[in-house]
Amino acid sequence: MKYCLSPWSFSRRPTREVTVGDTARGGVIIGGHHPVVRQSMLTCDTMDTAACVQQTLDLVAVGCQIVRITAPTVKDAANLENVVRELRARGCLVPIVADIHFKPEAAMEAVKWVEKVRVNPGNYADKKKFAVKEYDDASYAAELARVEEAFTPLVIEARRLGRALRIGTNHGSLSDRIMNRYGDSPLGMVESALEFARICRKNDFHNFVFSMKSSNPKVMIECYRLLSARLEQEGVDWNYPLHLGVTEAGEGEDGRIKSAIGIGSLLSDGIGDTIRVSLTEDSPREIAVCNDLLGEIPALVRSASGIADHPLPWDPFNYKRRDAAEVELGVVRAGGEQTVRVVVTRAVNDSVAPRIAAKADVRPEGIYEDLTVLEVDPSVPLTLEEVHCEKQLITVRDGVPLPPVTAFRLLAAELQRLGRRNPILLKDCLTVPTVPLRAEIALLRAAINLGALLADGVGDAILVRGEPGAGASLRLAFNILQAAGCRSFKTDYVACPSCGRTLFNLQTVTARIKARTDHLKGVKIAIMGCIVNGPGEMADADFGYVGGAPNKINLYVGKKAVKFNIPEDEAVDRLVDLIREHGKWVAPEGVAAPLVG
Repeated sequence: MKYCLSPWSFSRRPTREVTVGDTARGGVIIGGHHPVVRQSMLTCDTMDTAACVQQTLDLVAVGCQIVRITAPTVKDAANLENVVRELRARGCLVPIVADIHFKPEAAMEAVKWVEKVRVNPGNYADKKKFAVKEYDDASYAAELARVEEAFTPLVIEARRLGRALRIGTNHGSLSDRIMNRYGDSPLGMVESALEFARICRKNDFHNFVFSMKSSNPKVMIECYRLLSARLEQEGVDWNYPLHLGVTEAGEGEDGRIKSAIGIGSLLSDGIGDTIRVSLTEDSPREIAVCNDLLGEIPALVRSASGIADHPLPWDPFNYKRRDAAEVELGVVRAGGEQTVRVVVTRAVNDSVAPRIAAKADVRPEGIYEDLTVLEVDPSVPLTLEEVHCEKQLITVRDGVPLPPVTAFRLLAAELQRLGRRNPILLKDCLTVPTVPLRAEIALLRAAINLGALLADGVGDAILVRGEPGAGASLRLAFNILQAAGCRSFKTDYVACPSCGRTLFNLQTVTARIKARTDHLKGVKIAIMGCIVNGPGEMADADFGYVGGAPNKINLYVGKKAVKFNIPEDEAVDRLVDLIREHGKWVAPEGVAAPLVG
């Protein structure tokens, strides 16, 4: 199966157009030859009309083109009429999307007032109780008939009113029915979405888009690739646009890096027609990152043209790290079963070494100028004489006129053709910028280039040179490896971006939890404002902090709730107690001076 037109030469995936609203009156077209559309979501209570209007105006002022508002109940959905009326009275024509979970009746109310409705196949007609049940073909067909009965009225009404739909599956909220047949997998996410798409098509409704969101960038990338391939298999008229996003990405550098890896790598392969960067921050900040991401893609893929196809040196639908020989890398080893290592230039090492504590996890693991590295141009066929020993680190030579992702994919393909297992040193750039980049841009470029390759399973060591600050470049390298799931050197957080369903202040609580737990290396903590995606997204987290009711918190171990209705002012302490009970707590040590500049 092919997931894009070419993983070697940039070409945008061709799609049909989906119209959100009346294009003569501020509507937006997604897909076709139109630019990628930027979206965000409100964080206020949907019943607070004034706040919804103001937050929408704030988003539009910074370039948001579609605004999503949660509608958890019929009452909330009905209030969308007031929100939309007030926005239009103020001359704001931005299309509004209602976000629906659990309540088909809320969707039927919302579709009257907004230009688009997002439904989650995992909970629109199904319930998630983590129940284990065997479905034979007859019982599965009966369940599908029930789903069709629940979803068809919305499809018919959307077609009648000229609305758009988003069929948005989430890794954290697949139904028990899908989980029992397909597992918690990209295949399950794709099949869940296709079930709803077939109902749309059965009713001659085609004004819809797909999304496949996960808090794990590698899972998210696999899902969209598989969906793209499956849509092509289904037929040329299944060319529906795709909405991209890494859900619950978190905040700060970590949230931006996760989003850049997931969204940026797919955009670089020509996949994606509209995006949302989900940050646990004020919504307008999401648009700034969207703008930077979209601004970088043309530069990152510009020279990727006219390259012949090669056999893929990896399985794009099932992550597996490339098999490589193990080699010495200064005081550590790289390749083989070793973790992905961090290499720095001598200048960076000389700058940061005096400031690194003896037991620090963030430290250089190799100095580029001191290593024996074979530098090659993979656009020219390699020879066995050139790559005469596979126990030698290999990289792409600086100045090769190719995007880094294309160049290193070609290198992996050439090594596979020769039957060589040389470990590969990845670089975030093949030409070091002569003018220092803004920190935000250096971060996104490195995360896109290195993250895309790491998600392919390519890379045994990485070198960041686009970030001019010595300490910042070292920290960025480790943060990219953590976000890509390649190694864990600090606490990992899954934090949702807040919306009208959220039952506590996510930004404040996230900061409070981080202040108590950010020294716990290798522990993963989920911070979720409500239960929509909570239990599912926490399936691979060690502990979860979830809003259960106003001012009440439920605590989870994995996907199992173990403490209920804890007063919010006690909940962080109780979370620490829970971590301690399960043997994951260690006392924080003295903190060394941060590596900056």
